[in-house]
Amino acid sequence: MISGTTLRLATALTLAALAPPICAATSPEALVASLARPAPARTAFTEVRFLGMLERPLVLTGELAWLGGDRLRRSVASPYREQSDIADDTLRVQRDGRPPREMPLARAPELKGLLLSFQALLSGDAAALAGAFELRADGDGAHWTLHLVPRDAALRRRVGAITVDGSAREPRCLSLDEADGDATVTLLGAAAEPLPPAHVTRAELAARCSGAAAR
Repeated sequence: MISGTTLRLATALTLAALAPPICAATSPEALVASLARPAPARTAFTEVRFLGMLERPLVLTGELAWLGGDRLRRSVASPYREQSDIADDTLRVQRDGRPPREMPLARAPELKGLLLSFQALLSGDAAALAGAFELRADGDGAHWTLHLVPRDAALRRRVGAITVDGSAREPRCLSLDEADGDATVTLLGAAAEPLPPAHVTRAELAARCSGAAAR
């Protein structure tokens, strides 16, 4: 199972929800270029984790922020309070009632590569992103999808694929499928409205990602 740290870093990609709207996903390059956004940028999120060790999905809510350069912040408000900061090749995690923890990204080269790829996405650098992922885009203005498959074999053994979905000219969610069957779906912006317990299913999340739930 991929670590919680990896999942926290992966959610940095969801900051693309703050990007300017696009008309169609005609190519990965055009789509990535449209996602560029000057820092600082912030968005609300609802993250749903489907883990084999849990009977029910774990649902987290909070805010994501790209502060420029390699500075990323993920603030969890519920069901617990936690802040994760990434800067200067270091991850720092602070949860209420616990001492802060730090980890140099050099201890996880595949993690650092993933982070650098996220920075490329946020800056609209399709060439840099394509260096770390195989890219494919499909759909149109009503619903587009950007598919990312890791090129690095070590990372690919842990992360099967990442997809970013948008609907009605608005990026809506990121889905991360792990090689062991676990998965994380992060809803962004307007799509991150509270989820009734009965609706925390992959089908309902897929509908929100495509925008079907809003139509």
